Amino acid sequence: METIGICGAGTMGRGIAIACMQAGYRVRLYDIRPDALRNAETAIMEHFQRAEAKGKLSEPLDTLRARLELATTLVELLPCDLIVEAIVENRAAKQELFRALESLGISPRTIIASNTSSISIAALASVLHHPERCIGLHFFNPAHIMRLVEVVRSARTSEETLQRALAFVERLGKTPVVVRDIPGFVVNRIARNYYNEALRLVTEGVAALEQIDRLMRSAGFPMGPFELMDLIGVDVNMDVTRSIYEQHFHEPRFAPSLLQQQYVDAGLLGRKVGRGFYAYDT
Repeated sequence: METIGICGAGTMGRGIAIACMQAGYRVRLYDIRPDALRNAETAIMEHFQRAEAKGKLSEPLDTLRARLELATTLVELLPCDLIVEAIVENRAAKQELFRALESLGISPRTIIASNTSSISIAALASVLHHPERCIGLHFFNPAHIMRLVEVVRSARTSEETLQRALAFVERLGKTPVVVRDIPGFVVNRIARNYYNEALRLVTEGVAALEQIDRLMRSAGFPMGPFELMDLIGVDVNMDVTRSIYEQHFHEPRFAPSLLQQQYVDAGLLGRKVGRGFYAYDT
């Protein structure tokens, strides 16, 4: 496994690309938006330039730059040994991408992985002729820094696919954890309560969001729930909550918050736009 395809040049796609390039993989980064590809290339190289300035780059900058290729068509991903999907958290959109990849004639040995944080891998793989090559590889933001990767094996994922995926994650210098294919897997299933209870407390007027963040940091959490939602993206967090809620057949404790929906409707999506629950310098 030498060439990694990444679908989606957003925050997660960029982070995964950086991690792969640092590990010596060639990366083909795909997005339907040419401007997103250009912005991603700039952000990736600026990351490496900052690392070089700090003396933290183990290889020449030109060597790393040569490992990144931008792809504007899915056909360009055909030579890839593993393709990681990192697009919008929407089941239909991910399935459409999977169908398109397989219809182009990618090798049956090419692993198709999803970076989904909540959607069933079995459901995503159900549209494939070779569901045994599909697996979940859930990275955490920022993907090039966070060590944990949830490796999600569905009932149809083959042992070979699992072992190749584990070897890939370990080569990245990360810690793979094999988890069951349940809504939200492990981390996001637990984290829903961290977010939802905090949102409920603010909605009911029990405490201000700044107080809750301060209390959670004092309890040992690196970030409070509202700070973390701003980092992830308030809209992205909302999509994950909605996905888990629906997959649990509308279990009340996973219900999305009206307060969070109001922030999404207002375009207050967090750090990426300069304002969410808090204001940021842009």
